[in-house]
Amino acid sequence: MGPTRASPPRERRWFRWLPAALILGVFVLDLLTPRGVRVFILLAAAPVLVAPWFSLTGTIATGGAALLAAVVLPLVKGRTPFSIDDVFPFSTFVTLTFLAAVVNRLLARERQQLKTAREVAEAVQRAVLPSPPGRIGPLAVAARYEAAAREAAIGGDLYAIHSTPYGIRLMIADVLGKGLGAIRTVNALLGTFHEATLRIPDLPGVVRCLEERIHETNAAENGREAERFVTAVIAELSTDGSTLHVVNRGHPAPLLLHHGRARPLEPGVPSLPLGLADLGGPDVPVDRYALPEGAVLVLFTDGVVEARDHRGVFYDPAPRLSRPLPPDPDRVLDALLADLYRYAAGHLDDDIALLAIGLPHDASDAPGKAPAVHRAEAGDSRCA
Repeated sequence: MGPTRASPPRERRWFRWLPAALILGVFVLDLLTPRGVRVFILLAAAPVLVAPWFSLTGTIATGGAALLAAVVLPLVKGRTPFSIDDVFPFSTFVTLTFLAAVVNRLLARERQQLKTAREVAEAVQRAVLPSPPGRIGPLAVAARYEAAAREAAIGGDLYAIHSTPYGIRLMIADVLGKGLGAIRTVNALLGTFHEATLRIPDLPGVVRCLEERIHETNAAENGREAERFVTAVIAELSTDGSTLHVVNRGHPAPLLLHHGRARPLEPGVPSLPLGLADLGGPDVPVDRYALPEGAVLVLFTDGVVEARDHRGVFYDPAPRLSRPLPPDPDRVLDALLADLYRYAAGHLDDDIALLAIGLPHDASDAPGKAPAVHRAEAGDSRCA
């Protein structure tokens, strides 16, 4: 299944009662104050308060309700409404309600423009990121792409998976920045990865091709675009799904879900992101894992771990996915996204890409890491 947007949780509904609470509060306050003191002018704030959030009808209705309350209050206190002293307060009511309606329309237009821009960005992103097949050999595959709620720019999150003569190779990555520059880098990486995975027998050789491509792309850019780097996980699964080789270039560690536990596959030797290899040396550390049968491998970009709750605490997917889940990649990603949206109250601060691989039930049942760990391999093939 290709990228899809999960439904965020229902928004808080307490705000819709705020105008009624304000009107009631001013009504009670006016009754408690001496007869010569008038506080009902505070009611004029009601339509202005709701203008950014309510519909046009709701804004005008709030202004009308506040005006009605302003008419009733003098009657309750034994005064005659619409006296000469009330001309200015009531004209203020009408003026502020009109201004609130204008503000409501302007904000609604901006929201619609932002929504349209975000939909265009998502359409471009989906055109760049082809939907992976639901199954590659014995492996089940699922992917998702979620655009940030506050962003309209095209993001740099990407994923790819290919069946090759050397195994099933996959990549998930996050390009620094947004916009057309990020998309150019995404296109360059996807093309290079596709070509390199089919030609180059060793995983470090594939990574070196990606590194060269990033340097070439940066050299063709100007200004800040020339300093772009990419965090990435490049991995290779054996055709039977029993063995996993991982190169992690400064990216959040993949999770291995098995028997109700989510285990991060942390790199044995930390590596710098793609585009910064000149600072870290030529070696490409590779971690090798023996995978248990029926497990689910989950890869994601840093938008997941950068999501925060109302206290500002970052989301940690490992403990939250350490619970009984069906060994189905689509259902695992659906559960992850639903939990993430609940945790972040429906708002993402950054785009996220997710890729999940369901391992066959006839693979090796030996859990954990195989003896050969973070070795530096060298390939014979060169990048085109």
